[in-house]
Amino acid sequence: MGSKNELGNFLKACRDRRKPEELGIPAGGGVRRTPGLRREEVAAAAGISMDYYTRLEQGRERHPSDSVLEALARVLRLAHAERQHLHNLARHAAHPHRGKAAPEPEPVRPTVVRLLDQLGESPAYVLNRANRLVASNPSGLALLVGIEQWEPERRNSLRYLFLHPSARTLFVRWRNVAQESVAHLRSTFGDNPCDPELTALVEELSGKSEEFDAMWRRNLVQPKSGGVKSFNHPAVGRMDLAYEALDVSGAPQRIVVYQAPPGSPDEDAMRLLAHVAREQRTEVTS
Repeated sequence: MGSKNELGNFLKACRDRRKPEELGIPAGGGVRRTPGLRREEVAAAAGISMDYYTRLEQGRERHPSDSVLEALARVLRLAHAERQHLHNLARHAAHPHRGKAAPEPEPVRPTVVRLLDQLGESPAYVLNRANRLVASNPSGLALLVGIEQWEPERRNSLRYLFLHPSARTLFVRWRNVAQESVAHLRSTFGDNPCDPELTALVEELSGKSEEFDAMWRRNLVQPKSGGVKSFNHPAVGRMDLAYEALDVSGAPQRIVVYQAPPGSPDEDAMRLLAHVAREQRTEVTS
């Protein structure tokens, strides 16, 4: 996963993304060795010393006040999710051993499993905090082509995206889906830096996928709870499906449900996927 200086890495990545003109600094002024703002420019705009800011980025200062963090968030023009991520990383940097280890994996409640079954032909599955697939209806499993070939404990939506050969052709805009998924994982990681399953996943994907490693190092933070994904499914063809990710109350899990407009070709494809899933299930159990 690289350096454990997550706070410093995040500050540097945000600094690199900002342009001097955003702080009213005119173009020119000699050769710039950084793609974005210089350390001294961020420090001056935030009202802190250059030495203090340098120590923050280098991980030698681990107790920034809330007022300092807010000043940096303002200068770096952080969105709400990025601002919260900055505070989370600072809390962990100040107390790296105080974070709680992840509890024992929580089983999916029977009521949630029944809900998946009652969603009919809509593909749906449950992901835990680390994006491991912990429950699914038949269509949800069939949607992620080939994931059933993996042992249940390896079935993870991020691992599937970057390491399963079918993912590149299944997702029509694979790179967009991958970047959004990594940005969502960043926000989750900032909230739970001591979660061993999350840490192990990031270390595995960083070591096995250069693309994941590059996206992870960009430090983009964006929680994602809905949108549209386009699939090119080998059994049913093209589908553009809207999805919602809904938190399960009282558990570190979320339900992902896909839908299509009634009467649309996408709904027809989704129904065909449900039929294919039922046939596959019959073959397995017979």
